[in-house]
Parts: sequence; structure tokens; C-alpha cells
Amino acid sequence: MGFLSRLWRRASGTERGDSQKSKHSAAEVTQTIARITGAIPQLQLARQYESRLAPAVRRTLDYASDIVAALPAPRDAAASTWSSDPYIHAFFATSDDVCVAFGRSHELREWFDDHIDCGEVYAVLGMDMTERSVLGVAQQDGKTRTDVRQITISFSDHRVRICGRSEADLHDEIVRRLVDQLALEALEQIADDKSRRDALEQERALLKTRLQLFQRQGAGMHAVAGSAPVELAEVARLQREIEENERNLAELGFKTEAIERQFDKVQGIYADPAAHTYVTVKQLRLDRMNVVVDAPSARPAADLELRIARIPASPSEMRAFAIVRFKRADLPPAGGLFGDTNRVIV
Repeated sequence: MGFLSRLWRRASGTERGDSQKSKHSAAEVTQTIARITGAIPQLQLARQYESRLAPAVRRTLDYASDIVAALPAPRDAAASTWSSDPYIHAFFATSDDVCVAFGRSHELREWFDDHIDCGEVYAVLGMDMTERSVLGVAQQDGKTRTDVRQITISFSDHRVRICGRSEADLHDEIVRRLVDQLALEALEQIADDKSRRDALEQERALLKTRLQLFQRQGAGMHAVAGSAPVELAEVARLQREIEENERNLAELGFKTEAIERQFDKVQGIYADPAAHTYVTVKQLRLDRMNVVVDAPSARPAADLELRIARIPASPSEMRAFAIVRFKRADLPPAGGLFGDTNRVIV
């Protein structure tokens, strides 16, 4: 699932330095490579894939560990904390919405079912964050005005999909999810390459067929008689397009090199994880109505430091998230939260 200044962003090794010792053991790297090849099994056909992929995987593990190490402590998500915790108050419109949002998470319910000994869960609460410019009421020069331009912040589409028994367990799970998301990014790029090759090969076949048809019609002899300049021009155009098509195919390499090209894509993504997923920090000062308050204002407000994640494989998707602790006792009954449960597919 997902993971604002790019405070912890690292550039593949140029900022970190290859000489710096990784925080992860060889066993952790080997386990992560096995996880990646489980998602992309053809990597195992590349020569010495484990030793070649290991440095890139270490960079990803170090990068992900830096992200989770910089996360703030978990917040207690409950109806009882809505009025006292400025973060929970900002995330939810009412105190009742807190438990309802967690109660609608199938993943959270399944986690509690699988961990019957746990009275609470540590989880990632993900949300869409929307900024709007509106006209609102404010005091200016001792007068109440109703046409003051204001920025409001709202949170919606609350999701709870990553859970852990403890804060450390949750951090480990976030690292694993980041590894999985980068594998999905690699798979998407591999599929794009295959689709482009297929399209170019189909185009080449069509161009050559059209060229053969013109040649069979005797375009060359027509030119001798001066009766078919259009056909000659068309033949020349087709030949140029075929040459360009061949150059484009050559850029993709031979099919026999497909495994190595796919390996290079995967290796490149894990060597530079910050190019594909990152977390930034957004500073906001909000009043109790989620209106952005300027620093000099005397209006009561709270300073919030929000984490915003860029989701891999979704360039335009940026979601706010927070680490929270939620009690099993606060989980509402499932009835009524999901509507007609007989129609629930996912």
C-alpha cells in the first residue's frame, strides 16, 4: 500500500555511499530475494541472479528501514481520543466515525480473527487528503467577515490494510509491503516492454505485407512508363517505416536476451527505490474545523506533521497515513457496516 520535503529520500547509493555498511544481514537479503523471485520467478533464470541482485536489495531494505525508523509513535485511534488528539480529530469528522472506519476494514477483522490472543493491533491508517479553497467566516480588523478566503483540509477513504502485533512487527510488515510494491512496479515495466514488442512486431508484419502487395502490383514497371508516381512514393514511405520499425525493435534487443533485460529492470528499481516510492512530510496548522491557520494568527490551532506516501505504480496517487493503535474492544459489530454482506465480493 502503499508510502513529504523528501526528508528521507535516498538516491540509489550516491547519497548513502556504497561503502557504508548495510544494516541488514545476508540472511535478510536472501529472504527478500526469495520474496521477489516468488513474485517474478523468471528472474531465477538470469545468471548468478542472487549475488547480482543482493546489493540492490540491500539498498531497498536500508531505504525502507530509514522510512519506518523516522515514523512518529503510534497514536491511539478511538472515539475517546477524538476530542483530545488533534491528529485523530483532524482525520475524522466525528468521534463515531473513528470506530466505523476501522470496523469497515476486512483486513483488520481478519487480523483479529487470526490473532485471538491480541487485544489491540498496530496498523497503518491510510487516507485521501484534499485541500479546498473556500469562502469562510473570520475576524478581520475587529469585524466579522463571511467572504474570507480559507484553505480547508479533509480526509476520506480511510483504509486499514497493514497490521502488526507490535510497533516493531508493523514496521517489518511495512518494509515487506514496500518490497512487494516495487516488484509490482517491475512487473508493470516488464509487461509494457512486452506489449511494445508485440505491437512493433505486428506493425512490421503489416508493413511488409503492404510492401509486398505494392511490389506484386508491378509498381516498379509502372514507374518506367511514368504512370504510377503515387505507388512509388508509397513504396518509399513503407520502406522508411520498416527501417524505423526495425530500429525500434533493435532497441528492445533480441528475444533471447529478454531474461537479462527483465533482470536489469528489476535490479534498477531495487537499486533506486526512492525513484518509485517515497514519504514526505507536510506541516500544517489546523483549527478545530480543519481550516489552515496562518502562523501569526491568534486563533486556537494545532501544529500537525503529516506523512504523505507516493504509491508505487500509481504516479498520481498520494495518500496521507499515520501509525495507530486500535483496541479489539472498540471494533463495532460487522452487521450494518458492509450493507448486504451477500453481495460483498472483496
